[in-house]
Amino acid sequence: MTYKEARVYLDNVSKYGSVLGLGPIRKLLCELGNPQDDLQFIHIAGTNGKGSVLAYTSAILQKAGYRIGRYISPTVVSYLERIQVDTHWISEDAFARLASMVRKAIARMEAAGETLPTVFEIETAIAFLYFREQHCDLVVLECGLGGKTDATNIIENTLLAVFTSISRDHLGILGNTLEEIARVKSGIIKPGCAVVSAGQRPEVTRILTERADQLHCRFYPADSRQAEILAEDYTGQTFSYPFPENRGRDTDTAAMSFHCSLAGRHQVDNAVTAIESIYALKTLGYSIPLAAIRQGLTSVVWHGRLTCLMKKPLFFIDGAHNEDASRRLRESLETYFPGKRLIYIMGVFRDKEYEKIAAVMGALAYSVYTVDLPDAGRTLPADELAAVMRRSCPPDTSVRSEESIPMAVEHALKEADADDIILAFGSLSYLGRITEILDEYLVKK
Repeated sequence: MTYKEARVYLDNVSKYGSVLGLGPIRKLLCELGNPQDDLQFIHIAGTNGKGSVLAYTSAILQKAGYRIGRYISPTVVSYLERIQVDTHWISEDAFARLASMVRKAIARMEAAGETLPTVFEIETAIAFLYFREQHCDLVVLECGLGGKTDATNIIENTLLAVFTSISRDHLGILGNTLEEIARVKSGIIKPGCAVVSAGQRPEVTRILTERADQLHCRFYPADSRQAEILAEDYTGQTFSYPFPENRGRDTDTAAMSFHCSLAGRHQVDNAVTAIESIYALKTLGYSIPLAAIRQGLTSVVWHGRLTCLMKKPLFFIDGAHNEDASRRLRESLETYFPGKRLIYIMGVFRDKEYEKIAAVMGALAYSVYTVDLPDAGRTLPADELAAVMRRSCPPDTSVRSEESIPMAVEHALKEADADDIILAFGSLSYLGRITEILDEYLVKK
């Protein structure tokens, strides 16, 4: 297949939806020679922050000289972004070649009457084949949905299971309570691996520690309360944190300063989780100097996390698609831009807690433009989202639904003065389109 044909093939597979469970991907990978068994993994689960922790951790390891595979979802800039080695995306030719190999394996499964894999399972298999070809030292693997029955959990060689903040998301799929969701996500913990967790609610911590104890895993809490922010703005922040190797020492160097390049105070939580993950790897024998940690944190670029696309007016994109993420986004806006007029572009999926997102974000809005997302089957229609936002915004806030994403960007730019802030947020799925539109605008300008 060509790359274009491979994408058409996967689009056709995606029409059949997704089913949680490991049976089909186990059979598929067996047909392909189980490439995952030749790899070592850092497996990341959670509700918010998975991508940022992945970016920090893999950047640090790369600076330390390791060859690092990254598997992420969803993507913002390009479909090929989901499979990377040392930040370089898989090429179209390599993707097409491996997709052809996987399609032949699926044809054999079909002939044998086996249940066929979903599109995410196919993409995961392609990623494992590619990482094995590329001789990756470690693969940093982001869960797609949940944990226990997610396709990525087919792996056995988990060195490190990392948990970012866990909150209520995908209700009815992963569970109806926070405890049920945490229990599903805890399923990525494998016997004897190290476990790192960001700060969690007590009931979540209890579930994670119990699972770790059952499987004889050492548990490393990442306590961002020990971090102190020294300087911050929308370009990043400097903070001090007692590096694990120095804890308990009565010295001035017990707390070290670090700089992370991503904005938002919650990014300190993610950076601290990455630091603890690196420490856990060091205890397993990996050589990772302090200089690599500092360089890695500073070098990270992660699109869609309060990313600034334009300076005058300031134009940001952020994938705040649930209540917890929207609270963190609001905190950042109130910290960096007090008293500024905030112009929103907003699009969300129907299966998200959009009323809670609106309740968090609405009070700060000067005006709002709502849009339909590219995925017509899942989007909350722009007019319905506009009605929700009107109930949450101040009475004098202008809220209007737009015919298209380009129209929303055009109208927001026309409305904004040089000192205003434009923010496109909600689903990550349309932020790539926002980026393309703004790039075209800046070229014409």
